[in-house]
Amino acid sequence: MRFSVLASGSSGNAIYIENDQHSFLVDVGLSGRKMEELFASIGKKMSDLDGILVTHEHSDHIKGIGIVARKYKVPIYANEKTWMAMDGLVGAIPTDQRFHFPMDTVKTFGSIDIESFAVSHDAADPMFYVFHENGRKLALITDTGYVSDRMKGVIQAADSFVFESNHDVGMLQMGRYPWSVKRRILSDVGHVSNEDAAVAMSEVMAEKPTRIYLSHLSKDNNMKDLARMSVEQTLQMKGIIVGDYVDLLDTDANVPTPLVTV
Repeated sequence: MRFSVLASGSSGNAIYIENDQHSFLVDVGLSGRKMEELFASIGKKMSDLDGILVTHEHSDHIKGIGIVARKYKVPIYANEKTWMAMDGLVGAIPTDQRFHFPMDTVKTFGSIDIESFAVSHDAADPMFYVFHENGRKLALITDTGYVSDRMKGVIQAADSFVFESNHDVGMLQMGRYPWSVKRRILSDVGHVSNEDAAVAMSEVMAEKPTRIYLSHLSKDNNMKDLARMSVEQTLQMKGIIVGDYVDLLDTDANVPTPLVTV
């Protein structure tokens, strides 16, 4: 199983996952043209996709779903409430491309099991996914105001994580956003900070080689170097040394991460 974080951030999100038989896209938060460019940059074709998995209906996650679905005839998977919330936002999608993926269930595609789980975000019924294959595990978790014990149990001991590290609390509090937006981001249905993300990471990692992609960084309230430093320092306080068995990696709004094996 291999994956690439094609784009991550408030301007658009998309994650590509494949094995030798199947390929999937989690969210399509950029235009169809931009998605084609991102696929080409990792040597892949959107026409080969077996499915698009939707996490929630916010525009930075579904902007390009309608055009991609119609152009490439790709099946779309989302839970019932998310389908209802995004139906007026993505245009017409043929009935034979619309599939339900209920919360807290597992769908199997060949040797890949995809597990859905709830997160805490201000959307209709937000959920993320864990991919399992041959004892290897990839956990995707962004767009959540906190990481609950239930979430930790689902993502526990993954080999690779795409983990939200959205904001630095000080930058957010002193920044230009109106208080109503700051309050939303800091709430239980907003986004996790660098430090809170690191604490959660420390509680779900196993003592084995682990790759963590710091994701969904705010362009106004965070910086890559700051996120990395905050996470690294917090992990160190928890007795976890980055570079020992843990690798911290960056994601970007416009440049895909290299396609790597889980």
